Amino acid sequence: MDNSEIDLHPKSEEEATDYVDQSDGEYGEQPKYTKEPKPRAIIYWGFIILFLVLTVLCVIAALVTSIFSQQLTIKDKTPNDDSANRNIDIDVPVNAIFTAMTSGFLALFVMTFLSLRVVSSPVGVSTAEGSKMYEISLDIRKGAIAFLKKEFQVLLIFVIGVVIILVPLEILTTGLKTKNYVPETAICFVVGAATSALTSIIGMNIATLGNVRTTNACRTSMSTGLRVAFNAGTVMGLSVVGLGLVMLSVMYLVFQNLSALAGFGFGASSIALFARVGGGIYTKAADVGADLVGKVEANIPEDDPRNPATIADNVGDNVGDVAGMGADLFESYVGSIIAACTLGGELFSTAGIAAPFYLAAGGIVCSFIGSLFVTRSIVRFCSFPKSGLLPCADNQTQLLWAIRKGIFIGAGLNAVVGSAIIIAVFYDTVWQTAVFLVFCYLLGLLAGVLIGYATELFTSNEIGFIGKIANSGITGPATVIIKGLYVGMISAAPPVIFICIAIIGCMFLGDAAGTYFLNYFNMPTVNFGTAGVFGVSIASVGMLSTLGVTLATDAYGPIADNAGGLAEMSLEDEEDAHVRENTDDLDALGNTTAATGKGFAIGSAVLTSLALMSAFTNSAGISSQGINMLDQRVLFGVLLGALLPFVFSALTMDAVNNGAESIITEVRHQFKTLSILDGKDKPDHAACVAMCTRASLRYMIAPGVIAVLAPIVTGFALGPRAVGGLLGGSISSGFLLAVTLSNAGGAWDNSKKHVEGIKRQVKKELARAQESGDEAEIAKAEKRLEEVTEQHKATVVGDTVGDPFKDTSGPSLNILIKLMSVISLVIAPLFAVLGELTEWYK
Repeated sequence: MDNSEIDLHPKSEEEATDYVDQSDGEYGEQPKYTKEPKPRAIIYWGFIILFLVLTVLCVIAALVTSIFSQQLTIKDKTPNDDSANRNIDIDVPVNAIFTAMTSGFLALFVMTFLSLRVVSSPVGVSTAEGSKMYEISLDIRKGAIAFLKKEFQVLLIFVIGVVIILVPLEILTTGLKTKNYVPETAICFVVGAATSALTSIIGMNIATLGNVRTTNACRTSMSTGLRVAFNAGTVMGLSVVGLGLVMLSVMYLVFQNLSALAGFGFGASSIALFARVGGGIYTKAADVGADLVGKVEANIPEDDPRNPATIADNVGDNVGDVAGMGADLFESYVGSIIAACTLGGELFSTAGIAAPFYLAAGGIVCSFIGSLFVTRSIVRFCSFPKSGLLPCADNQTQLLWAIRKGIFIGAGLNAVVGSAIIIAVFYDTVWQTAVFLVFCYLLGLLAGVLIGYATELFTSNEIGFIGKIANSGITGPATVIIKGLYVGMISAAPPVIFICIAIIGCMFLGDAAGTYFLNYFNMPTVNFGTAGVFGVSIASVGMLSTLGVTLATDAYGPIADNAGGLAEMSLEDEEDAHVRENTDDLDALGNTTAATGKGFAIGSAVLTSLALMSAFTNSAGISSQGINMLDQRVLFGVLLGALLPFVFSALTMDAVNNGAESIITEVRHQFKTLSILDGKDKPDHAACVAMCTRASLRYMIAPGVIAVLAPIVTGFALGPRAVGGLLGGSISSGFLLAVTLSNAGGAWDNSKKHVEGIKRQVKKELARAQESGDEAEIAKAEKRLEEVTEQHKATVVGDTVGDPFKDTSGPSLNILIKLMSVISLVIAPLFAVLGELTEWYK
């Protein structure tokens, strides 16, 4: 793709869908837009009515199946492995499926309504600055859409290739055994991939529509801007949980085969990995290049319109931090449900399959209620006190508690609702089982909240880590990097402790629940840990049950970041100076919530991957003997698995570096050959957009191929036990590395913003001194500004190092470990077949 393909001037939001012929790439002084864009409300209302009707129909279906449960039964068709302790005679929990679909369609109904509210907010074209701001936002939207189109064209080839392999593989293994020659796993794979891609598109769409509206809302107040940005983020969150639960329910209702759902998870994980890696390379190549040349070398502000990489940087926020993140957490969400249903069916029959669907349905409702409480108030309509028990004198504290309030309320409601659901599902048969599983669910929910809170502490300034990194900037960039690495490494301790406690607790509680259940039905007991892993999977479902609100808090961050960029590029009047301050406060909180979301995602990934690993051992026929760490093949797998996250991270970081080098060279070239900094010439934004697109599409292939091939090659070469070791090694090292990278990057970013706030304050002091005419005060302020400027440059270097840490390599690792786990589960039946032919695969 060369620069001639790029036109950075679409005429409207509807026309910002593809690159057309080249234009001059300039933003004129005369306002180009004078009328507020009108959303196509008829389309939104059409979907609102559609989802409402589907919700009502699912409610009716759920009621009918509840009343006539004995007459309306469908037998589960999941192939049975004789080595597993699975009850063959299982009914599909039809009532749970329709209840889940009810909640999913309700989420899509609310999502569409909130989308209409966001797009109905004004963009501010009544002024010349507002018109320019809207014009730039259309350029950002256009670049994001064009990138996703090209990315999905590449991924379509990958999907087709996998289907070509999966169809004969499924027929030769499961098909010949069950005489069912419909490629159910391959179909689920395509549906999972398509649904994951759709969540990316929805997230990118609402983010590129919400950014300019957030900026305009911040002209009124920070609270108004928070509400617009958070509504847009909630659209992202509800689309993920709504689409995920609906499509997963439909696939199980159609095929009645839990094994086929592994294909759904495989499709979701594949798209998520490529979307996260490709988007991460795009956004950080642009961000690093823009910051190093713009801030450090040219000494111009962030998102200065004179910087040729500014548009590409803002495009990257949408394709990486929104679209990639949406696909990432989508596969986490559906993966946890698939793992819990697979393990639950083996031990707890129909109830074990029904519980995860009911819990996910309840979590959606609780998440939506929690999102209503995200306001700068201690309750819905009561302002925070400026002093007293809550130290809310500064905006960051108020904003942080606004987000926490929504998460805590959602989690609290979910604890009550989830406990009631588990008791209702299991209490009539074995009340002890219900009690133990309730504690598993609560442990997962509590671990998720604690991991999020611990991440906040290390990436916000509540206990001073950010201030310490910022102060390190006084002595130069080297000490900033050292202090940031310290924060990242030490921040891995709390999540590991919380996850370990959750795993051990759930293993004992799950085993106790399984023992009571099996004894009640006079079934043979199982080895320690067999039922316990189901407790771990229930904890994973609990951790992700509030995803609707936690993802909303995560997705809102990039929207606020874009809003700040639009303010910097378009609002030049003194009376709009407060807008950039408001968007910076929202953006700084977004860095914290983004780090929280990443910690949340990697924590849930560990629990989900452990559950999938257990399901793999059952399906591959090696669960009865376990995995012996002293077996040389297992040990080889462990070491190889521990290595893979480092190789994966190295490739993604090198990709960002290569892309950033291209951007740096181009920006330096434009500064040198054009009079951009003097305002005589306009920058060529299109060149940087094209470079980022090429780099991301080129370099995302190798990491993705490694993730897909590693378990396959290891399995066929060394057998399924080596794959078990591979999964164990990748989970352990990937978890630690992901937390370290994400938190270090978030801490560096917020320390930079902390110094930028100090710099703005010093500039105000200099302006006051110049007005007073006091030479001594002027000299003092100028010296202070010079010192802070150097400190700022040092923190910018730290931030650029942290960019690929927190937005490319770190968040991609949780997808890596889950993708390898779900691929292993997909190919496990083949290992079981090979195990009947040769001892090597037993």
